[in-house]
Amino acid sequence: MALLLLSILCALIWAGLIFCHGRFWQAGPVLRPQAWHGSPTPQPDTTAPDVTVVVPARDEAESIEVALSSLLAQDYPGTLRIIMVNDRSTDGTETLARALPDPHDRLTVLDGVPPEAGWSGKLWAVSQGVAHAERLTPDNNGFILLTDADIIHAPAHVSTLVAKALVDQVHLVSEMVELQCESLAERALVPAFVFFFALLYPFARVNNPRRRTAGAAGGTILLRRDMLRHIGGIAALKGALIDDCTLASCVKQAGGRLYLGHSCLARSIRPYPGPADIWRMIARTAYVQLRFSPILLVLTVLCMGVVWIAPMALALLAHGPARWVGAMAWLASMGSFVPTLRRFGLSPLWAVALPFIALFYTAATIGSAVNHHRGRGVVWKNRAYTDAIPNDGRADPV
Repeated sequence: MALLLLSILCALIWAGLIFCHGRFWQAGPVLRPQAWHGSPTPQPDTTAPDVTVVVPARDEAESIEVALSSLLAQDYPGTLRIIMVNDRSTDGTETLARALPDPHDRLTVLDGVPPEAGWSGKLWAVSQGVAHAERLTPDNNGFILLTDADIIHAPAHVSTLVAKALVDQVHLVSEMVELQCESLAERALVPAFVFFFALLYPFARVNNPRRRTAGAAGGTILLRRDMLRHIGGIAALKGALIDDCTLASCVKQAGGRLYLGHSCLARSIRPYPGPADIWRMIARTAYVQLRFSPILLVLTVLCMGVVWIAPMALALLAHGPARWVGAMAWLASMGSFVPTLRRFGLSPLWAVALPFIALFYTAATIGSAVNHHRGRGVVWKNRAYTDAIPNDGRADPV
């Protein structure tokens, strides 16, 4: 009887996820290239709003040249400025950036100063870039584009982002960039990262101004400058370690509209060659997502077991109705993963491994909690944050 009740619970959960959770499992919206004012070849346009790109970079020598070169080659018809903030790199990142050809005088390289107390390193670097943009054009109401130093942008990317913001009248446009998926570990584990992100932040709910769900993907965030000022600037995020979703939450709470989708014009070249690399990527912020709460950790582990592990176990080990109901729940979970696998060009057979992938993510989440309680905190780019604010963008975080 207990197994039958468990199988029914699994089936009910999956029915709710499939039909009542923002269609998270679907492929999701994709921002396609858009011509500026209908012209396939953009021409200089004084009506196009100014765009300032802020790129924080700390020890990014392997990717900074190709990433900045892709931004310098944008076909945007308006004024485009690129501010790379050298976040105290030790590998020559700033030297490589300053040596890049810049025929249109778009690039500025700033040397960042040490972070002030309470700031995460990346956000401190971003805040310096935004402050420099405000000094250059204090009354400008164009856009700020926040992107990472390992992202390659197609020439039409900035134009497409701005067109989306203007046509749909949204305040923040964000995209999940294409992630590298070449090694065995990447093929096994990276698609699930996108899948679980969509489960936490269903794109349809994020894009619905009537829903409270707010999310963004840090690889590409285009934000209206007046909205950024309205929420209090980057200082409103300050100690946040999941800064992209925190920013989206601040914007939506301020009455702003969001767009979150997938990109076909930007891709990350940061490799994750082995499982340990992906483990560290997950563990870096998994416990932050749970607001450092042991209670939420226990509930998360239980939920992961019921949602992902139990259906497979019931289908393989139970008998009678419990087996068949569990098998239906397992089939639903596998089917929900297929659209994500297709996005990455992978075989649907990878869906069979989803329970084991979920187990890996659960273990990494537990590892994240262990790191926190052992005093290691969140480690990124040789910086450790042991007491950072788990800011989620709420007006009065607790």
